[in-house]
Amino acid sequence: MADETGAAAYPEGVPCWVDAQLPDVEAGKRFYGELFGWTFAVAPGDGARELWAYAPGTPAAPPAPEAPSVPSVPSAPEAPRSPAASTTRTPAPTSLTPVAALAPKPDGRFPTVWTVHFATPDAVALTARITAAGGQVITPPTPVGHLGTAVLATDPEGAVFGIWQAGTHRGFGRRHEPGTFAWAELYTRDTEAANSFYAYLFHDALFGPDAAPDFGRAALTDVFPAEMPPHFLIHFGTDDCEAALGTVGRLGGRVRTDPFETSYGNVAVVTDNQGASFALLQRGDGNGWREAPQEADQAQQRPDDLRQQGDEQRKSGGEDQRGPGGRSDARTAADQREDGG
Repeated sequence: MADETGAAAYPEGVPCWVDAQLPDVEAGKRFYGELFGWTFAVAPGDGARELWAYAPGTPAAPPAPEAPSVPSVPSAPEAPRSPAASTTRTPAPTSLTPVAALAPKPDGRFPTVWTVHFATPDAVALTARITAAGGQVITPPTPVGHLGTAVLATDPEGAVFGIWQAGTHRGFGRRHEPGTFAWAELYTRDTEAANSFYAYLFHDALFGPDAAPDFGRAALTDVFPAEMPPHFLIHFGTDDCEAALGTVGRLGGRVRTDPFETSYGNVAVVTDNQGASFALLQRGDGNGWREAPQEADQAQQRPDDLRQQGDEQRKSGGEDQRGPGGRSDARTAADQREDGG
């Protein structure tokens, strides 16, 4: 299905959207507006005051149609003002496509966090596969006006992720550029189980012949303390990591992990001025936008035994995905996303 711009929906299993739940959206606008140059506008058909972020130089695209069931949506879009110059909300711009969203936390007890959403053509069917493979569903398939259908779930270790079935909103208008989504890394206690679970859900996106994944899995303790729950870490691209870190500090954010080398580039983990964690990713020369080998003698990041595990789980209907004794350790969304995870 194509969205209102005529662009096709992302293939199943591809990260297609990210959003942040914040206690103060206006403060978020100022932080991310200056860090990434984003401008902001009210999301079409949104009744919860969610704002979409637009990266500089985004190509032109017509605005999304209004949702008839939400009368408060502005009927005449106009150009957004700089987030640093104004704290007022503005209607959706007519010449930009979105790259992320900021939303107010519905409850102060909820974590302040960035969440990644994976594309699917069938949210109901994918939800069934999630539960069959040992995951848990936090929010079942929920229509979001004309924009699409959303699901929130956890994997067997409790890492929270979203599912998005596109309607008029396919997700990212741009990605893999400075100031836009660049990578999602799952930090987990059991990378083998994670590979098996996500291969069962997203086999073609991760292991298919044309796969170019921008979603990796790593051991939690490689970067974080052992008490940190498993979680996804969203990476935004930058062409100067050190300069971006300086901006983060000046805007009230914090560097949690100094820059370190990974198979997919130079990464620094930070929090914004409200505690939401994310990473800055500066790609190395010729590193491309896909997962690279971690070891010099490793031919590919997707070894045959992991691909076979995913195939076996698909054939068996997702059995034995719950860990030792068939137990599921999935946490609630609030537990998993504590400390900005």
